Amino acid sequence: MRTLERERAALVVVDVQEAFRPAVQDFEQVAAETAKLIDGARALGLPIVVTEQYPKGLGNTVPEVADHLDGVEPVDKVCFSAARADGFDLGGRDQALLCGIEAHVCVSQTAHDLLERGVEVHVAQDAVTSRTEENKQVGLHKMERSGAIVTSVETALFELVGAAGSEEFKQVQRLVK
Repeated sequence: MRTLERERAALVVVDVQEAFRPAVQDFEQVAAETAKLIDGARALGLPIVVTEQYPKGLGNTVPEVADHLDGVEPVDKVCFSAARADGFDLGGRDQALLCGIEAHVCVSQTAHDLLERGVEVHVAQDAVTSRTEENKQVGLHKMERSGAIVTSVETALFELVGAAGSEEFKQVQRLVK
């Protein structure tokens, strides 16, 4: 099993936008877990890429996530795969930790495109969602069968920290409590 490494990983936040709030299940949890990932990525020095699917129609990134971005500008897109959007850049990293909406459409297509490019993909299952549980599971299953690693927010953050005793460890520990 492969693990996330701080020097190799980037966080990719896919389409956590206002129009999805009433449409998808567990929206509040996904937004909260996404915020944890952003804070953890920032503490560990990971590049952060945020996308917005057709923001004129679907709105911007929700405040409970956007408030943690601190200068990260979302990449606008109309294609489903974030990896195909103009301006998408992992900053030279060869691992991607994915979260966002919808697991079976934009997150899945992003994962598949990144896998085709040779990027190792990890998907935080507690930070992705879809309109139905069945679609979420289809997305997770398809990504995993294609080579993505399904993980959790806490697992991913502690893999990235690697060891206890550092200031980064303390910051991540506070996030997951």
